[in-house]
Amino acid sequence: MKICIVAEGCYPYVVGGVSGWIHSMIQAFPEHEFIILAITTDREMSGKFEYKLPQNVCAVYEAYLDDLDWSEGKKEGRRTKLKRSDYRALRSLLMNRRVEWDAIFEMFKNANFSIDDLLMGADFLKIVTEYYNLNFPQIPFSDFLWTMRSIYLPLFLMLKTPIPRADVYHCVATGYAGVLGAMGNKLYGGHLLLSEHGIYTREREEEIIKAPWVKGIYKGIWIDQFKKMSLVAYEKADLVTSLYGHARELQLELGCPEDKTVIIPNGIDVEKYETIPGKTEEDEGYFNIGAILRVAPIKDVKTMIQAFSFAKSKVNNLRLWIMGPFNEDKEYADECFELVDALGVKDIKFTGRIDVSEYLGRMDCTILTSISEGQPLTILEGFAARKPVIATDVGNCRELIYGSEDDDFGPAGILTHIMNTQEIANAMIDMASNDEMRMKMGEAGYNRVHKKYRIDQMRDCYREIYNDFY
Repeated sequence: MKICIVAEGCYPYVVGGVSGWIHSMIQAFPEHEFIILAITTDREMSGKFEYKLPQNVCAVYEAYLDDLDWSEGKKEGRRTKLKRSDYRALRSLLMNRRVEWDAIFEMFKNANFSIDDLLMGADFLKIVTEYYNLNFPQIPFSDFLWTMRSIYLPLFLMLKTPIPRADVYHCVATGYAGVLGAMGNKLYGGHLLLSEHGIYTREREEEIIKAPWVKGIYKGIWIDQFKKMSLVAYEKADLVTSLYGHARELQLELGCPEDKTVIIPNGIDVEKYETIPGKTEEDEGYFNIGAILRVAPIKDVKTMIQAFSFAKSKVNNLRLWIMGPFNEDKEYADECFELVDALGVKDIKFTGRIDVSEYLGRMDCTILTSISEGQPLTILEGFAARKPVIATDVGNCRELIYGSEDDDFGPAGILTHIMNTQEIANAMIDMASNDEMRMKMGEAGYNRVHKKYRIDQMRDCYREIYNDFY
């Protein structure tokens, strides 16, 4: 069977998290061929893979959200005139009506127009003007028109992306990935499987609300755009998975049919962490706190550094290991380095990308101060090594730490509020000051991960799904 993995902004360009999950999934099913349809920012990212692709990956297709118009036969000054059926489909998309997605997919598959011509043409202008007059006549039209063009440019680029034929399109998010999976499902008849690690629409909504570059009513327009893109993925999908109960509830709120939903938790290779090396001579006398993450704003490394600085002033033998790549957002990483220097805090180590199994055994606990997460694999890996965690109350972290109704193992760490420097610092101090508590938490996490979060359990669930599709 040929399976097309459709992913945005992660595999194979970025390590950890969802990318690591995709990599392990491909390796878990050597009997199937995989195609990667990778959505990234622009052509500068082309081929810059952080993973050595498994042997059962037979092809990689790349789609760019920011790209030039490569249409053949483009003539200077020409403007596209759409067929009546195509105009009606485009109008349904722009007007936020019941979107005629099947017609949209066919329109772009057979497109003999350039995207530039479409966006600058009379048909697009006419529909946008109608939408404007009905809903937003109080704002300047020129600003509105250019905003609409900027909203639809990346979507139109995706819709003109060549999509490979596959038996299954397995999307690891909604959004642009979900649209491409739905398009493959329509054009070639392949099954559509959607696996959400975080709820894409909610994450984009949070980003847009906070974004200084999106002003006033335009925030709502952008949010509506992501909602309708997610809805087509939910509607076309044969099955939609989530990692935990609350994520499934959010999917239902966003319009996913209940009978399509199923919860499949993350799974890790627990045996991998049974015999990892422990502390070294370099660790003697130190209490090591390990943060396994990408140095990026969503991980809120700055709050972690500030909290550590305060905790270090109270407990001198603390040491913080920030383990993961810092080339994803160089500006943010530089700000983190500068913050360490400004605070004058000692014993913070940035390792860059590492093999987690070589370092995790040296840690006394792990930490995650993210402002958004799904079901973090790094917490599960720490649990497999009997390491309790300090984590912010995002995603599924609360359930990972405290368990659900079907286990009585007890707390496996300390939960804090996001961006709460004092709480996070106090949690570091508590971990370092109470050996008995920390050991009990480590055992609770170990028991929990063995019961519910093993890779063989996850693999069996997806094998059954793939077999049903075959």
